Amino acid sequence: MTLLGLTDRSWLCLASVCYLAGLLLGTAALLRDRRQPRLTIYVLVAAGFLLQTLGLYLRGLAVKGCPIGNLFEIFQFTAWSAISLYLVVGATFRLSLLGYFTSCLSTVLMLVSLAMPAWDATRHVAAFGGHAWVEFHAALALFSYGVFALLALTSAMYLLQTYSLKHKHLHGLFSFLPSIFELDLISVRLLVAGVVLMTWSLGIGAIHWVEDLSSVDTPKLVTAGVWLAYLVALILRLRGRLVSQRLAWACVALFALALLSLGPVNASRHPVAPAAPASARKP
Repeated sequence: MTLLGLTDRSWLCLASVCYLAGLLLGTAALLRDRRQPRLTIYVLVAAGFLLQTLGLYLRGLAVKGCPIGNLFEIFQFTAWSAISLYLVVGATFRLSLLGYFTSCLSTVLMLVSLAMPAWDATRHVAAFGGHAWVEFHAALALFSYGVFALLALTSAMYLLQTYSLKHKHLHGLFSFLPSIFELDLISVRLLVAGVVLMTWSLGIGAIHWVEDLSSVDTPKLVTAGVWLAYLVALILRLRGRLVSQRLAWACVALFALALLSLGPVNASRHPVAPAAPASARKP
């Protein structure tokens, strides 16, 4: 599937270039001890988002479904989810550095997936079994991973801010960080949003699992474990028992756990079809 002579992977490559440009521009500003060019980075990220959306749309047309059927598509979808959330959160709270960190995360996720042809060698569709609701459950779960990715970034910014205040490093990167209060507010809202989305996703999946208990395997239990860990973190935060740096470290660690869980989940599926026509797999 092509558009204007470009395949889905070509559009995704162009999107990664936009994210990389935002990352390099932000890095140059930090090295010069200057404020992040918020509008420019936002425009670059938005352009990358549009290009990535187009690439995923073409991939969806090629595979006749949501493009989350292999590890390549999963990484791309997670990056897309994080970017889409940043475009809303970043504009609402005017967080220029969040755009820089989001560009960094998305660039890494996209370039790593593009550099791994084996991740896109086959597409796993047996996990959905032709059930639209099961596919929606999987897409919603991955979107919640995008929320948790943004949560990990704001948590990392929180840790940097607390470090700068304790050691009185108020120049360079640290001088442009949002306040502790603002970062904590955003983190709590993202944690709530991520848990709600993943709860919704598991609720939809449970309807199918009850009808076919044999489909409940270890990887699905791993995903449920990730959800439970985030839910416990949210409950402890609301009860005031997991706050400040402990919450930030927990959110960073939990996202690393969430990423690691993607491997077993993807490996549990059965490769039954090529990811896309040969012409669509060439950048």
